[in-house]
Amino acid sequence: MSLTQSNYTQAPPASPNVMVIFGAGGDLTRRKLIPALFHLCDAGLLPDNFAVLGVGRRDVDDDSFRDLMAEHIRDYVGAAFDQSVWERLVERLHYMKIDILDGADYERLRARLEELDTRRGTEGSYLFYTAIPPSLFTQVTGCLGAAGLLRETESNWRRVVVEKPFGQDLESAAALNRELHLNMDEGQIYRIDHYLGKETVQNIVVFRFANGFIEPLWNRHHIDHVQLTVAESIGVELGVPITKRRVPYGI
Repeated sequence: MSLTQSNYTQAPPASPNVMVIFGAGGDLTRRKLIPALFHLCDAGLLPDNFAVLGVGRRDVDDDSFRDLMAEHIRDYVGAAFDQSVWERLVERLHYMKIDILDGADYERLRARLEELDTRRGTEGSYLFYTAIPPSLFTQVTGCLGAAGLLRETESNWRRVVVEKPFGQDLESAAALNRELHLNMDEGQIYRIDHYLGKETVQNIVVFRFANGFIEPLWNRHHIDHVQLTVAESIGVELGVPITKRRVPYGI
């Protein structure tokens, strides 16, 4: 179900900010992130002082990036698409080419963000979204930290969204946590797995606790792990295989 203003009448718009998307030229940005921002814009949940800055290896300008995002937005939004909403959102999209592993490029990134703050009135608050391979998470946050881009003040905030997978097991997840905390407080980190947010997965929890004869057995003493298989409708031509997640059962 798409967001509408009536669904969230009690929710205020977010505060002014720039959303920085690492890996902005990838499929995740076109398929998930930009459509999600479209629905937020349609619902009135984006602030007037808001911008998106995509960063990546593509050597394109703002207009080319907007054209790239516009190519399939109708397909991913479906019947909820509204041209007037898209026009409000697309003019807020920006792009810059950087080497995300080159610390010197983060000085250029900081300068571009300061320019957007001035132009868009975003007040120095940034949301960094890591739509990149997990092996790059800590390298990117390390460069952000070294450039002072994760430092918060009383007048602005800085957040990092870490995309799945968050480690392969408990040991690797704990190691990733430790490295992230070198540059951020826990309150700045948001871990997201949109597969675990799907209704089918959420219904497993409801099924467990709503059935008195099942609940006593569904715990770590009787279940080693839960394996989730999400069969994608997208073929291998886009490089998106069937997704399997092995989640230790520790409840």
